[in-house]
Amino acid sequence: MKNIKKVIITGGCGFIGSNLVKYLLKRNYFVINVDKLSYSANLYNLKDLNNKRYILYKADINNQNLFLKILKKYNPSIVFNLAAETHVDRSIDSPKPFIHTNINGVFNILESIRFYKKNTQKKIKLIHVSTDEVYGDLNKSKKRAKENFPYTPSSPYAASKASADHLIKSYIRTYNFPAIISNCSNNYGPNQFPEKLIPKIIFNILNNKPIPIYAKGLNSREWIHVEDHCRALLLLASRGKIGQNYNIGSNNNLTNIKLTKLILKKVKER
Repeated sequence: MKNIKKVIITGGCGFIGSNLVKYLLKRNYFVINVDKLSYSANLYNLKDLNNKRYILYKADINNQNLFLKILKKYNPSIVFNLAAETHVDRSIDSPKPFIHTNINGVFNILESIRFYKKNTQKKIKLIHVSTDEVYGDLNKSKKRAKENFPYTPSSPYAASKASADHLIKSYIRTYNFPAIISNCSNNYGPNQFPEKLIPKIIFNILNNKPIPIYAKGLNSREWIHVEDHCRALLLLASRGKIGQNYNIGSNNNLTNIKLTKLILKKVKER
């Protein structure tokens, strides 16, 4: 397997992570999945995976010594960081886990890669998966965020992701660190955690339960299919410019009420 590219995916048992694992395996990458298997991870997402080019480590990204050992053992060319606490409402109820994973965890990844690169002189890059929520609420202004927009996070979750972005940018400038940041819009697709909006709507419709719509459902979100996101991440890894951040989206916005009506229509057509 000397000629096969090796990559690490942190949080590879989560929604986007598991889809990225499958996407890269189809393209003949050797994938090392590092996941602490918290509530948002699900081994079921990869249950049918039987591939000699895949290995799972149950580990927390805050375990710097173990993460460094994994780097030294496999010598990956890319680290895709998708390990994160992601639910806004959970961050409001209990922000501490978001600080622990989304900020401290990223710091440990940065330090591990920095030491690894310094000691081995091997080429490696970090693709950090952030979120468009770092830009705050753009609904009122009806603007689309550009990469140079100021960060105005409006929840502990968004603030933790914004903090990680700033930390990475400081490493890029201070240490000439090989990193690229992606800020993606809302994802949907297979294996999404059931508390998220689209799977929750589908589940409630199929089980004849009330559909949870906040206020009048006029909040607008931009949606992208998770496989399109995975395709963009691989494109960034191969063609993205080190030190840059890139917004990833579909340019398709839907209000929550319009999205719900669209899903209802599709269910009725079944």
